[in-house]
Amino acid sequence: MSVKTESLHTGEFLVSEGNNRISREQVALAGNLNMLPGTVVGKTADDVYSPVNPAADDGTEVAAGVLYAGKMTDASGGNGVIIARLAEVVESLLVWPDGIADEDKAAAVEQLAGLDIITRS
Repeated sequence: MSVKTESLHTGEFLVSEGNNRISREQVALAGNLNMLPGTVVGKTADDVYSPVNPAADDGTEVAAGVLYAGKMTDASGGNGVIIARLAEVVESLLVWPDGIADEDKAAAVEQLAGLDIITRS
């Protein structure tokens, strides 16, 4: 019998969010992305979001939210919804870039806390 692995569902990483969806924000996403729900994102000076990248120097090195629903974009980019503020999230369900260092992850968690996005075990 084959084993199926279920991927993360939309918003599954959320413990709680503010009333009337005040936690959510529709944003512009960079091109050529394939992101899962719970991806920690950063934003450029042009307000374009992509996965957080601690090695970058374009603004995406700072955590700016968490992607609410999985999203694939083409070369021209697209729109998506992020959790931008006032929420509790399950830390183990957040999606990070491959190979991110523990200290970079801890810094991003602190940056999220500055947006009132609190991680829970």
